[in-house]
Amino acid sequence: MAKNTKNIDALIIGAGPCGLFQVFELGLLGIHSVLIDSLPNIGGQCSELYPDKPIYDIPGIPVCSGQELVDNLMEQIKPFNPDIFIGEEVISVKKTGDTYLVKTSLDQTFNTKTIFIAGGVGSFQPKKIKLKDIEKFDGQWLHYKVNDKSDFLNKDIIILGGGDSALDWAIEFSSNTELLGPKGSVTLIHRRNEWRGAIASVNKVKELENNQKIKIIENAILRGYEVNAKKLKNITLSIDGNEEVINGNQLIVFFGLSPKLGPIAEWGLEISRKSIDVNTETYETNLSGIFAIGDIANYPGKKKLILSGFHESALAAFAAKAIIEPGKKVHLQYTTTSPKLQQRLGISTK
Repeated sequence: MAKNTKNIDALIIGAGPCGLFQVFELGLLGIHSVLIDSLPNIGGQCSELYPDKPIYDIPGIPVCSGQELVDNLMEQIKPFNPDIFIGEEVISVKKTGDTYLVKTSLDQTFNTKTIFIAGGVGSFQPKKIKLKDIEKFDGQWLHYKVNDKSDFLNKDIIILGGGDSALDWAIEFSSNTELLGPKGSVTLIHRRNEWRGAIASVNKVKELENNQKIKIIENAILRGYEVNAKKLKNITLSIDGNEEVINGNQLIVFFGLSPKLGPIAEWGLEISRKSIDVNTETYETNLSGIFAIGDIANYPGKKKLILSGFHESALAAFAAKAIIEPGKKVHLQYTTTSPKLQQRLGISTK
């Protein structure tokens, strides 16, 4: 075992809503969690795909945005002080006696009694352009996300995509003169004439187009690009069968995110259609001590809802308690009446 191996009780893979709630359920049972996510931010799909979109089916919350849900869950798990590592991927899991040796992409090693896979449908990678040699310019003038808005000052920006990310960034750049600069421009290109984003965002970009703040091109397919001294000069589009050249020096692509199981597929888990088979009594996989919850869990009648994942995390936590503390009876307690649970939550019981 590596010298710097950390011995822990529970490791959660995936910091989306279900992974965060798993921290909470384990915390109520007195189990400390380590949380790891390959994405650079906490929140999973909620933060990556629909941070500003309304969610209406969380019990007791008539409406909240994806990011608000994540923020509330982060507040809820504060009393349990989990160790959180983002931008880090679990690359290997190896059985060692009654525990698992887990290694990450940043050379961390954990020896854990239980593992909870809450990785949605795996790790997310941006869907990339498939044109010859274009990958060489990734991070130069080709971007799949915006890291620093100031990099685009006074640039001729071309944005590809028809979803929320494309619309939101098109609005952000074209409506902010300080951000775009006096010499900058924005062209938004979508392969269809029906947009996949929020209606309010579509209406906003149309308004910006009417005010000549942005150029919108629909029914267009990217066919090629031209560079000069390794800098983007223009792109070539096919529009209704006709070719058109669009000048620009920065290309931002929002074709969506592609879920990939990644290393999870190599851990010996029983997998059906890119989902992990589980026992619905415990949400344990075919490997003892490894659980799967949320969208990645598969069982008859499975519904991919956040609500379902919350239920799964509660049952998985109780099953894990029996593994972490074998032979010790686990009593069902309620946060409304249990002094022990209230103490763990940091609530005064005077």
